[in-house]
Amino acid sequence: MLVLHNPDHARHAGRHEMFRGRLVPCHEVPQRLDHVLAELRRRGFGHLAEPGPGDDAAFEALLQRVHAPRYLRFLAGAWDEWVALDPANAALDALPSVWPVRGFRADVEPDNFAARMGLYSFDAGTPLTAGSWAAARTGARCAVQAAQAVAGGARAAFALTRPPGHHAGADFFGGYCFLNNAALAAEALRAAGHARVAVLDVDYHHGNGTQALFYERADVFFASIHGDPRTEYPFYLGHSDERGAGAGAGCNLNLPLPRGTGFAAWRAALATARAAIAAHGASALVVSLGVDTFEGDPISGFRLASADYLSLGRDLAALALPTVFVFEGGYAVDEVGVNTVNVLEGFGAP
Repeated sequence: MLVLHNPDHARHAGRHEMFRGRLVPCHEVPQRLDHVLAELRRRGFGHLAEPGPGDDAAFEALLQRVHAPRYLRFLAGAWDEWVALDPANAALDALPSVWPVRGFRADVEPDNFAARMGLYSFDAGTPLTAGSWAAARTGARCAVQAAQAVAGGARAAFALTRPPGHHAGADFFGGYCFLNNAALAAEALRAAGHARVAVLDVDYHHGNGTQALFYERADVFFASIHGDPRTEYPFYLGHSDERGAGAGAGCNLNLPLPRGTGFAAWRAALATARAAIAAHGASALVVSLGVDTFEGDPISGFRLASADYLSLGRDLAALALPTVFVFEGGYAVDEVGVNTVNVLEGFGAP
């Protein structure tokens, strides 16, 4: 299996995030990816590579199919603006502190930097750092090139990158995510000729950004198994009655589960998602691979054990679809490598 890993990921290393009303050290840290890479090397699994330069024009076009141009411009220049406000800001992360809510205008981009941070975000837990844009952009290349490898005939490929992506929408960041890697992979598969693509999100937290991007489309089916949004982040999307709209009606499947769910019930939900993907007629699959469903995860609430991820990989392989894996969450740092590689090993090498 081709594993494209992000050489720039450690340039995004936030100092603090706002978590449950307190400023705490970031849960999303560079060591997450490092542990996965080390476990891949320890097992000798996969062909490890970094993304190549690729076709810049085609890459930019894909970025703008997924994300709004003004949002991309903001991300590209945000750090320089932050430091220009005060040179001392170079030693601090940028966190949003004000947001437009229902009834406020979002069509006019403010001149004030703090106001634009709020316009393009939905939480105060996603620090923007000096290297966030570089890390996110190279990560997006990993996802796109993994999809292109699969479109070119590979059975599977893995985009091993951070920051993660599934909470990022067309014009907003949050949940540690800036660019939506799973959505970019799906668009790359569509551009390569797959008429229907499925995105399956197995992260503990609902992929609100991915759902929002494809909610009114029939060519990308989105299924997610996640913590119940009545009690679990990101709260405001992910309910079971969200089935898609317009052309996308029936093309969105949410399977929320209560905190404390074990593997048997979780796997039953996976079987439901697999059946829906098969019924949709997708010819390729993107997996938002979060392993924060692990019983030891510090910010999540399911009870999967490390061995269960081997079964998850086997169940995904049973779909018999060309598959792009994209690395998402998983914050039990010491175990994230074993759990992630167990999924890939269960899926099997080509």
